[in-house]
Amino acid sequence: MLRDVLIQKGLSNREAEVAELVSKGLSNKEVANQLFVTEKTVKFHLTNIYKKMNVKSRAQLIVWCLPHLGFVESEIRAENNNQSAATTTAFNNNATQTIPAGSATVAGATTLPGGGMNRNGNSDIGMGGI
Repeated sequence: MLRDVLIQKGLSNREAEVAELVSKGLSNKEVANQLFVTEKTVKFHLTNIYKKMNVKSRAQLIVWCLPHLGFVESEIRAENNNQSAATTTAFNNNATQTIPAGSATVAGATTLPGGGMNRNGNSDIGMGGI
């Protein structure tokens, strides 16, 4: 989908491949390794891409490509929804087994730093003030 749009904008097949990989977050070295070319060749393609797309930087290229990466966005959204549902389920399943850590409150009691009295009127000194 993105590659077709880039080719319609006047990019060659190879330039469209490079732009697509860059917009997915790959570095020049990673693009070069994936396409079996040198890093210098990737930089050459990027220079041509920037001129043809009328952008000045890698960041601008990525921003331009984002709306055309709809399939990636929907996959990420679905993945996030699945993770969110799994987290909620795990939280609900473990809610009764969770032990508070650090300075978390238990049943409305607040632990004050350095001892003293909490809201329930109990002393927090414990262990003889050690």
